[in-house]
Amino acid sequence: MVHRYDALIIGAGGAGLMAALQLSSHGRVAAISKLYPTRSHTGAAQGGIGAALGNHEEDHWEWHMFDTVKGSDYLADQDAVEILCREAIETVYDLEHWGLPFSRTPEGKIAQRPFGGHTREFGKAPVRRSCYAADRTGHMILQTMYQQCLKNQVHFYDEYHVLDLLIEQGRCAGVVALCLATGELHTFHAKAVVFATGGCGRMFSVTSNAHALTGDGMGVVLRRGIPLEDMEFFQFHPTGIYKMGILLSEAARGEGSVLRNKNGERFMERYAPTLLDLAPRDMVSRAIYREIREGRGIGGKNYVHLDMTHLGREVLDMKLPDITDFVRTYLGIEPAKELIPVQPTAHYAMGGIPTDNDGRVVIDEKHTPLPGLYAAGETACVSVHGANRLGTNSLVDILVFGRRSGRHAARFIKENDLPPLSAKPEERSREIIARLLSSQGQERGADIRESLQNEMMDKASVFRDAGTLMAMREKLKEIRDRYANVKIEDRGAKYNTQLLEIFELGILIDLADVLVEGALARQESRGAHSREDFPKRDDANFLKHTLAYLGPRGIQLAYKPVTVTRFEPKERKY
Repeated sequence: MVHRYDALIIGAGGAGLMAALQLSSHGRVAAISKLYPTRSHTGAAQGGIGAALGNHEEDHWEWHMFDTVKGSDYLADQDAVEILCREAIETVYDLEHWGLPFSRTPEGKIAQRPFGGHTREFGKAPVRRSCYAADRTGHMILQTMYQQCLKNQVHFYDEYHVLDLLIEQGRCAGVVALCLATGELHTFHAKAVVFATGGCGRMFSVTSNAHALTGDGMGVVLRRGIPLEDMEFFQFHPTGIYKMGILLSEAARGEGSVLRNKNGERFMERYAPTLLDLAPRDMVSRAIYREIREGRGIGGKNYVHLDMTHLGREVLDMKLPDITDFVRTYLGIEPAKELIPVQPTAHYAMGGIPTDNDGRVVIDEKHTPLPGLYAAGETACVSVHGANRLGTNSLVDILVFGRRSGRHAARFIKENDLPPLSAKPEERSREIIARLLSSQGQERGADIRESLQNEMMDKASVFRDAGTLMAMREKLKEIRDRYANVKIEDRGAKYNTQLLEIFELGILIDLADVLVEGALARQESRGAHSREDFPKRDDANFLKHTLAYLGPRGIQLAYKPVTVTRFEPKERKY
């Protein structure tokens, strides 16, 4: 079955919906998602979207840019960061005009709160920059954008799982997707395709990511010879609920919550004397693990406490209703009276599909674009987050670069005809499905996935060294052998979720390979990549982006320079 559109959006979170909205008045546009759109992971973003509106105090986009570059440990491309911070302001006002119900100041302006790493006057003190709708900002963005897309006639294919990217004569020609309800393959032929499929946190056992975050977009393009950029940088958010990984937003610390060890100490005073609990996430996560290693975890276990007891029930229920509800529901704890057990949780991939500032996917260190192919959001790497993303900048990223991707793609579809399509565009996908369904193996996919997640958590998470990474490389060979022997019990066509989970597992194994090889080669510590055998940042040798290709001999690495415009790299101090 072949469908033809001017443009396709793969993924229906914030980035995808923004790109679709920009394209909707320029041609026939379809959004393909393995989920119902309003279940996309943008809806899980809680604390806010960063923009220098200055509604409470003086603020400037240049300060926002400085904080973002410094927070990235100087790995972000500064031309892209300038675009991010300049266009964040207009983007937030667009959301307001489309009906997003922001929280308000007494004067009726959009309310803003402090967030980790965001400062005034280039680092002097925290600033209120996060624009929020209670602690449901992502949920409100998702609902607002989806309604705008429906109003503008975007065609949605819900519960269609993309298996392959079509490239014909050097151009992107569309995708092949499996319809979950029928098990049929569908070819989507288009002039332009925007991948906005989110992250890959499900490669770790403790994660804030939903079950759907399996890196599908990254893996599909990687298998078509397109590199991934900076995948060794994976952010662990400091405050996930102990053992569950469920996120307790930085908004909690923005409203005044603090972290405490077993002695009741506010230990961030030792690690970040100026910003304290609002230091960037990489630093706070490492501080928590150091407290635990030095015997100051709670009850000798791998967690510390988040203390919200001094905020009062009224503040918690009005400004942090979802967070407090999570704590009451999942832990049976009353946060207004009791301390909350937290540990770092795998949260965000700074790396992804490399793009230029208009969202065009680039395929080498010379920034050569692949015509017709775009990416935006967590699945992409512009790069505005470098080695460590600041809180609130993910929502800015998905909307600013979702918009730029959509606008450039709109020009592209006006200037170009449909690319040619091969006689059998679904052949490769049919082979993948047939191979999985005909497997006579004995390994359960759930067991393999659990091994992958536990081993990655143990050997390649907050702290790493050559020994743990080499051990993980060997473990991945074993896991790949087990995957080749996987069994599928459901051989039916309709609603075969087991088949798709096995497909997702294969993607996660590929991406874990990329992460480990990039981390082994980067012999320094920078942002979220903390090598205990190379504890210092090494600008002389590693102020550069990693590009990882999947070749016949495994992962091959190349590098490209970082763009530095305004801010020369310095040691990060908070």
